[in-house]
Parts: sequence; structure tokens; C-alpha cells
Amino acid sequence: MIFQVICVPKLLAQHNAAIDSSSFYTTVKTYVNPVLPGDHPDPTLLKVGNDFYYCGSTFHFNPYLPIYHSTDLVHWEVIARVLPAAKAGWVNDRPSGGIWQGAITYFYGSYWIYFSAGGQWFCKADSPAGPWSAPVQVKSNPQTGNLGYDNSIFVDDDGKPYMLIKDGQKVNRIQALGKDGQLTDTVINIDWVNAKLQYSWAEGPVMSKRNGYYYYFPAGDVSGGQYVLRGTALTADSTKWERLGEFFKPVTDPKAGFRRPNHIAAPFQLADGSWWTIGQSYEKYTGDDWSGMGRQTSLFPVLWEGDRPWGMAPTTQPIVNPQLPKSHIPWRSVKTDYFNKDTLGPWWHFLTKKASARYSLTARKGWVRLTPDTARTHLVQKETDHFYTAVTKVSLNALEPASKAGLYLTNGNQKVIARLYSGYDNGKKIVFSLDTATRSVANLAGDVVWLKLQREQHLLTAFYSADGKKWTQLGQPISAAGLDKVQPNYNSWVGTSVGLFAEGKPADFDFFICKDGLSTQPALGYSNYFGVSIADTKGGEAVTNTSALGGWFMISGVELGEVSPSAIALTVNSATKGYLEVWLDDLQSGKLLCKLPFTPTAPGKWSVLTKAIPKVGGQHDLLIKFPAGTPKATFVKSIRFLTK
Repeated sequence: MIFQVICVPKLLAQHNAAIDSSSFYTTVKTYVNPVLPGDHPDPTLLKVGNDFYYCGSTFHFNPYLPIYHSTDLVHWEVIARVLPAAKAGWVNDRPSGGIWQGAITYFYGSYWIYFSAGGQWFCKADSPAGPWSAPVQVKSNPQTGNLGYDNSIFVDDDGKPYMLIKDGQKVNRIQALGKDGQLTDTVINIDWVNAKLQYSWAEGPVMSKRNGYYYYFPAGDVSGGQYVLRGTALTADSTKWERLGEFFKPVTDPKAGFRRPNHIAAPFQLADGSWWTIGQSYEKYTGDDWSGMGRQTSLFPVLWEGDRPWGMAPTTQPIVNPQLPKSHIPWRSVKTDYFNKDTLGPWWHFLTKKASARYSLTARKGWVRLTPDTARTHLVQKETDHFYTAVTKVSLNALEPASKAGLYLTNGNQKVIARLYSGYDNGKKIVFSLDTATRSVANLAGDVVWLKLQREQHLLTAFYSADGKKWTQLGQPISAAGLDKVQPNYNSWVGTSVGLFAEGKPADFDFFICKDGLSTQPALGYSNYFGVSIADTKGGEAVTNTSALGGWFMISGVELGEVSPSAIALTVNSATKGYLEVWLDDLQSGKLLCKLPFTPTAPGKWSVLTKAIPKVGGQHDLLIKFPAGTPKATFVKSIRFLTK
């Protein structure tokens, strides 16, 4: 017997009243949040022409200040990092220190990044892709006072820029910027905004302008809260301002996990008249805490009631895309890297300055070498998913207990870590450990070993192989719930990272893959969807369509390898016959890999459907489509690519 949980998408008619319902089931016209999954705190956003740029707080992750680019506000990719560790000698390297803010802006014909690191600083460039100038400190004076942190830049209709200055709980001030990037003119003192701590910390203020009104948006604190004030003039006179209260509409979706968004970027208008913003939130469901991933960033329509703005309430349901051209950028996911270039991709970061100087892409062609000193060194990315299978091939001749190299999963201060590694313990071993739990087997593969770490929500399972084909499991899974939940001091204000590490002696890595297409991809690990839901069946959870109009779901960032797989396999249950479609990247502009017919199966019985596919490799977003007319009693449990 199959029990189906139906969750019909609600598209919020006040956001887009003219919806052709049937087309949404067969084409990708919607998104679900977060659009920047994983650690993306204190977001700022800049619109210049048809391009959008994101930056935010880096804290101790370096190189500092990654810049993301998008043309559709849904798909984002890192295009540059503003400040390398080698040029940030004064920046504090401890967890929760580093660089805060990362306010990206454009004025007087240049791009600017303002950030706080022992005062306010800026870097300047002709293009967001760089090169960026050396940091320049912003000068203050007794009237302005301390320049604080989490400031932003507001550019008025006449092109004049202002810094919104925030220091501590009660200081809220505004001051113009000159063409040299320094403060000028007199201070506009609005300390009255939070004089009675009405908005907790009133941090990360941003400002927009519409219909002659200035809108000032202070956030509450790290846990949430977003507020808005409206003023008739850019003035210190409190009588010219009105407190409008909460910015976001109340949450009505009981399944929403990102329930308290805040620290928004300044709302902005598109050519079609719609308004949008992005904002951060921790992910926490009833009885299930994913706060360890950090503050994840979502895209919100902004709705207007007269001259009163409202941010759309957080929801698990699909939201209609902004009316913008497709970006042809993949969904934000951990990136595959075969280390075939002489420079490191901008998606990588380090948790210490020392580690940023302990790697080489030239010591062994096509490999990355990590060279630790007396401490662990690493190379990591921001974790973005609850389901993935990370794989690497490591070369290490481990002859003493200190020598370790492999896959690494860590919280911000590296106090809670998971490691799957080649090492030594009275002989060469493969070891998997997290907190006090350890799994260990004899290394029968030798000095070159394939390692695989599978995450299915909070459960981690480890494997190793001598050839990347036949795998040996290291005992039972280990729970990562202690890593995934909220950490002391909010995980040093950052989220979980995943990647590679070495200890004791140098180690070489041939590649790093986070979503291995040759491993099983659970269907319920999707990142975007329409017209489907997760159902609890007799054979476990699976994805099913909720309408005879069809439906689809997308698993982001699946790596198909340098050598193309020959076939695909879907695990399916259905009460009737029909077919499914498998696409790469998009349901219109992407590639149709195949159509898989299926026949009736008994409840709880699963058919593994296989189909040859054309030659294709690399990293792709994978879409499974239920065509119009597909019976609603059709369930997809998993997907896997096959080689000959």
C-alpha cells in the first residue's frame, strides 16, 4: 500500500496573476529557495544593466570577498575574489574574525567593495571580475565616530552615494561619499532609529527609494527579524520618518525551514515593474536542525500595498521566476574539479591564511598537492546540499600515524569534523571518523586510493576502492547531526565546508567530485521542482507527480565524469504504464538524454529502468520530467548513471 502526501504548488497570484498553469508543469519557469544554498551570510546585491552581482561577509574564509554573477537572479556563479590572503596581512585570521560586510556597489563610473576588518576599507575595480585595487582604509572623524560593520552603500537618484553606518546597537548614521571613496559632507544622525533597542541590533541597514520615499531596512540580529521605515527626506529629523514594522509577510507554510529571513539586500526594481530582494536565513525545521550549513540566501519578490513594501513570506513552494533572460549558469552547487589548470577555481576557499599558501597545481600535472607543515592543511568549498556522494583519488604513502589525507567535512572553527582518509595505524588503513565515532579497515588498495563519502541527510557512509569501480564500505553510517545543528557562537558565523585535507606529509589529489553521477542519487535530494511532491511509500520515500498535467524535479550539479557514462538507470514504481524523460540543464534549452518507458509494478516493488544515452560528460543539472498525462501513481526513488 502506498501513502501519498500531496502538496500542490501555490504560485501566489498577487505576485503573478497571469499564469498559464499547464506550461509550468512542463517547462522551468519557477524556482525554490534558497538560490544560494550553503553559507552565504550578510548578502548585498548590485544591479548594473542586465547583470547582477552578489557579495557578502567572508569572515575567516579566504581568499576574501567572493563575487557571484547572475543574469536571472536564480542561477549564480563565482567570478572573482577581491582580496587574496597575501594582501590582507592586517586581517584577523581567527574563526568569526576576518572580513565582514562585503558591500558591492557602483558609483562614479567604478565598482567598489566596502568591508569591515578593523575599520572600514574599500577596494575598487573597472569590472566585478577584477582586477581589484589594493585595500584603502576609510577615514573617520569625531563627528562621524566609529565606522562599525555591516554597512551598506545607497546611491540616490542623482547618483550621489552614501554610506549607511552601523556601530553597535544604537549607532545608525548616514554620510555621503566622495569620488575618492572617502566620507564627505556632514553626518546624518539617525541614532533614534534603535535608541530603545526596538530592532535588537538594527544591523545591516540598507536603503531603497521609490515614489519619492526613502526606505530604510534594518535587520534584527543573526537569528532573524527584518524591519522597514519610510521617510520623505534623507534627514536626521525623526518626524520625517515612519516606522512600518515587519518587512516580511507572516509565514503560513508549515513546512518552511527558512522561517526568519533578514539582513536583506536593498530591494530593487526590474524593467517589468516587479521588485525583488535577497536575504539570509538559517535552515531549521521542526525537530530537524540544519543551522550548521550557515546562513543561506533566498530570493524574495517584494510586493507593494500602496507605498508600503512587503517581502513575500518564506515558503517551500515554487515561486515564479523573475522575467529575465535565462542565464545558462548551473544551479549553485559544489563544483567538480579535475585540477587540470594552473590556477585554482574561485569556488575554493581556505579556513586559514597559512593553508592558502600550502597547495600546488604544478608539482604534479593534473593533480593538486597539499603540503601541510605541523598542522592540517585543506582545500574546501561551501557545502550546498543534504544529499551527495563526494569522491576523490588520493596518493599518499602513509608510514606513520601523523600521515593522513582524504575527504574533509568541517564546521567553521574546525571543532566538529568528519574525515575519510588514507592513513596509518599499525599498518596502512582507511579510516572514517566523526567526533568520537571511528570506522577503520586495512588498506588493501595501496598508496593510490579512491575514497567516497555518501551523505543522505544527516547520515554519512564511507567507502574506498582500488580502482574506482569496486567499493568497500567502512562499517555502518555515522550521524552528522552534531555537525549539522546550530554550533556554539553560531559556528563562528559561517557554515559547513567540504573538500580535501592532508596532515603529516604532502598528498596529491587527482580530482574532487561532490555529486558523483555513478553513485545513486536519491530523487528526494532535488533542488528545484514543480508539480511533484515527496511521498512515503511502502518501499521508502520517493518523488511523485501531483497532477496529470505532468511535473518535474531537478538534482543540481551531478558529475558525469571525463569519460561519458553509457546508460542511465531509474528506480521506479507505478500502478500503470507510461514513460519518463531525462534532461540535462533545462527542459527547453537543455539536452534530452532519453525517454524511459515503464510498466505496472506491484505496491512496494521497484523496477530499475535502464536506457542507453548519448555521449555526454561534465557537471550538469539533472531534470526528471513526468510528461503531461503521466498517471499520478508514479514514483521515482533514485537515479544512477552506468558505465560499460
